[in-house]
Amino acid sequence: MNPRLAVISPGQNVYTETFIQAHKNIPGMDVYFYYGDHLPMMLEGRGELERHLWKSALTHYLGRMLGSGFTDRREDALLRSFKKEGINCVLAEYGPTGAKVLKVCKKAGLPLVVVFLGYDAAMHAILKTYQQPYLDMFEYASKVIVVSRAMQRKVHELGCPTEKITYSPSGPHERFFKNEPGFSQKLFISTGRFVDKKAHYYTILAFNEVLKKHPDARLVIAGDGTLFNACLNLVRFLGIEQAVSLPGAITLDQFADHLSAACAYVQHSITALDGDMEGTPVAIMEASAAGLPVVSTRHAGIPDVVVDGETGWLVDEHDVKGMAGKMLRLLEDLDLAKQMGARGRNFIRETCSREQHLDLLAATIREAVVNFG
Repeated sequence: MNPRLAVISPGQNVYTETFIQAHKNIPGMDVYFYYGDHLPMMLEGRGELERHLWKSALTHYLGRMLGSGFTDRREDALLRSFKKEGINCVLAEYGPTGAKVLKVCKKAGLPLVVVFLGYDAAMHAILKTYQQPYLDMFEYASKVIVVSRAMQRKVHELGCPTEKITYSPSGPHERFFKNEPGFSQKLFISTGRFVDKKAHYYTILAFNEVLKKHPDARLVIAGDGTLFNACLNLVRFLGIEQAVSLPGAITLDQFADHLSAACAYVQHSITALDGDMEGTPVAIMEASAAGLPVVSTRHAGIPDVVVDGETGWLVDEHDVKGMAGKMLRLLEDLDLAKQMGARGRNFIRETCSREQHLDLLAATIREAVVNFG
């Protein structure tokens, strides 16, 4: 009989979180997807956990009178849902989610597996707020999954025992391995939210240097976010609107189409002033799986999936001139770009495919269920 797994995520269908959507398909699991904050309010396919608010409030009041220990009626609702659905294990997406559902897992007597994905192991405010809750969570959790080697070290520093930490990057969608790179255009492609750690403005500045030698080159940066207008204004200020396209959020198919025509994928990730960092960017793995070389930075989990000088090029954070030089190198030597892209596809397939990631998660969850208690 398949384990009944509760996957808990703050969001339901966030377009940048394809790795979380993949966790709905962990092999050999009956997955129940809870969402709507770190302490979830919704169950996909069922609706709101507190549909009968008067009943929930009464149950919560009686529970407190009888000493349930809960101070939030959402905890009561989540506990009742776990019992109703016969949940065997909880997979929490992001560290704060694991910390928030810890009390319910303890009350229900359920094993907890937590996935750290980026900001949750890096942002100063998060680490300050969750210092003690993380320690409590690490003590109880069966396993903690991290998506980069840098995060593996960080989570250990935060107090998680080494034996509980498992490294597993999320892996690209399988469809990208079927892409046939054409290298038919002088096109660079990038995608991701317009936020500080993505630093798309540095990519634009690097591409502006490329345009000085190749005025017919083009750059597409897909996504949206708080820095979108700032980057759009930078493009206008530089007078390169004809060469740079910022189409907003795009679908997986549209991204694949761009990869089929481009000569390289580019992403200038940095550590933001608030400490925010990447995990291991899925878009970079998708680009490599599609057969494109990658130009990026020595940041977080990126060196885990881009072999510098073999499957792409890595430069230091904030090194705009260095990034421009590597972009020019690939643009002017398509044979090299094709060789790097082919090596990148093989590297991703062999080391961090999504199938490997999901199989590891399945084994981890089964082990947690069997060994819990």
